[in-house]
Amino acid sequence: MLKKLLTLSLAAGLAVPAAAQTIRSYITRPDRSELFAQQEHAAEFSTRRQENRNYIVIDPRQAYQRIDGFGYALTGGSAEHLMKMSPEARKAVLKELFDPQQGIGISCIRLTLGASDLNSFVFSYDDMPAGKEDFKLKQFSLAQDLHDVVPIMREILAINSDIQILSSPWSAPTWMKTNADVRGGQLRKECYGVYADYFVRYVEAMREHGIDIDAVTVQNEPLNSRNTPSMYWFACEQADFIKNHLGPKFREAGLSTDIVVFDHNCDRPDYALAVYNDPEAAKYVTGAAFHHYRGDLSAMSYVHEARPDKEIYFTEQMTTERPGQRQIAIAPAVERLIVGIMRNWSRNVVLWNLAADPLNDPHTDNGGCSMCQGALTIDKDSVSRNLAYYVIAHASKFVRPGSVRIASTAPCDRSVSICEDEQRPDVFRTNVAERAAVAANVAFRTPDGRIVLVAANDSWSQRSIRIQYNGRFAELELEPGAAGTFVWDE
Repeated sequence: MLKKLLTLSLAAGLAVPAAAQTIRSYITRPDRSELFAQQEHAAEFSTRRQENRNYIVIDPRQAYQRIDGFGYALTGGSAEHLMKMSPEARKAVLKELFDPQQGIGISCIRLTLGASDLNSFVFSYDDMPAGKEDFKLKQFSLAQDLHDVVPIMREILAINSDIQILSSPWSAPTWMKTNADVRGGQLRKECYGVYADYFVRYVEAMREHGIDIDAVTVQNEPLNSRNTPSMYWFACEQADFIKNHLGPKFREAGLSTDIVVFDHNCDRPDYALAVYNDPEAAKYVTGAAFHHYRGDLSAMSYVHEARPDKEIYFTEQMTTERPGQRQIAIAPAVERLIVGIMRNWSRNVVLWNLAADPLNDPHTDNGGCSMCQGALTIDKDSVSRNLAYYVIAHASKFVRPGSVRIASTAPCDRSVSICEDEQRPDVFRTNVAERAAVAANVAFRTPDGRIVLVAANDSWSQRSIRIQYNGRFAELELEPGAAGTFVWDE
């Protein structure tokens, strides 16, 4: 009977209403009145388009890079603060960070292979007295990481076993270096082989503790010897190390861990391309990692255009705000660190770093970062959330690993629409704007069949954004200075 009535309705020309397609919104407002908060009222798509308005056109048929995820560096200092919390408080904050359902779903972690400048002190996994060497690595030990990084990682993996883990060294052990110092200097040529063994031992030792390292970068900031610790490497030397030592030794040990080069600023896209220019080195290299303390994010696109067979990763950016500030600069941060990085082909976004205390400690002396605020500020069991926390949350919660970036109108793109002729009703003309005045945005299709749009409103007056998806239209509230994540089913 129902089928018969439906047939009669269609025959009579009656419209059958389509199921409503709703859009869930998660907003951070610049006055902190809402911080990644789900909005009570869901927006809906309709067939009505407003004339003379710029729309973000989302096209899932145009797909770009696959997404690995979003997260932070778990430095030794971050792990140290987490270990000082009570077990109950630590469990709660780790679930908030890493649980995909109940938390913000962080899906990428960067570990430091040895100490970074955000450790209480400098160490390697094979420290020797002055004048002594250990080419057999008999003294190799993860002892320091066993106090903090390893137990924290094991708790994280118990919450989400699919976390992507990348590790980066700040320096080789001092006995392997030309200056025998933790700061600056280079890797001695005669130590290339043993340093490759050191990487292998690290990956194998972490695996013994249940921690699989998905990728390593060869050196953090190889063009910066002013940190404590640090080590300088030219691109041609890094290529030599990879093709003659690290790559073959990973293969010989049966390691599937990816090798990633550069791991430094966007002002030097030539570094990765120089390594790729050596085919014997390039065959072992998965891709290149970037930071954004210098240069323009478009450098990542230059490298992608030159070598689209290699991946792009974003592995570090300090993101801070003044404690107690009444405003949160969420729009410019999301525009740069989510929209900008994703639109320039990166598979991930990893910020620096996960946690520090109210004084931004710990950090090393003579080159350690005294201004590196964590995404979390931890003071015993007290936890506060800073700008970097909300920046990552706007992507990590819904853009899950395996998502794909899809096409969406950017502010510099051309916009094409139709509008009714002023003199003749029901006659429509094409309206073309060479630069679409739309909010900064990036869109994704997720493995579970959702579309996710992350947008930042950096205008002074526009209080909403308009989107077009599969011939339907919606208007979403997003006040000046706000950032939003918008989610709907395909």
